[in-house]
Amino acid sequence: MTELNDIGQLLQKVTAELKDYIVQQDLDNPAMVGIHTGGAWLAQHLHQNLDFQEPLGTLDISFYRDDFSSKGLHPQVKPSSLSFSPENRHIILVDDVLMTGRTIRAALNEIFDYGRPQTVTLVALIDIKSRELPIQADIIGQSITLPKSERIKLRGPDPLNVEIHRITTPND
Repeated sequence: MTELNDIGQLLQKVTAELKDYIVQQDLDNPAMVGIHTGGAWLAQHLHQNLDFQEPLGTLDISFYRDDFSSKGLHPQVKPSSLSFSPENRHIILVDDVLMTGRTIRAALNEIFDYGRPQTVTLVALIDIKSRELPIQADIIGQSITLPKSERIKLRGPDPLNVEIHRITTPND
């Protein structure tokens, strides 16, 4: 079974690395956007710990997925909320689990519908090395490899908890 680091350690690591990254890259007044649901919870934590002044933005990328017709509508679609324009801004995009890259591609499409950012920095709590698209996070809490029969889920928002689940099929 794959071992996950403690959620507290992962959050501390991501917070510290993001703080350093913002300074090193000289990102002036960055805005943070979390992807519903787990990415929004993680972004809320980071937003508070890094004392961002701009309100936190959230995205529900359900309608932007390229696999929408095969997956269907998620029963809990939430509205996206960006109270700022991303135009010429440094955007920090936050997701809980980076796997295929399709969620991030959809999030980028939605952000660009609001305006063209100067930069986008991708933060992921967990990076599962299982890409279908060439997308890579700038800040990662932990990289792992999972068997195809397992998935990771961030539970929350309070407290946050990371769980590995076995996917059951009719033949199991």
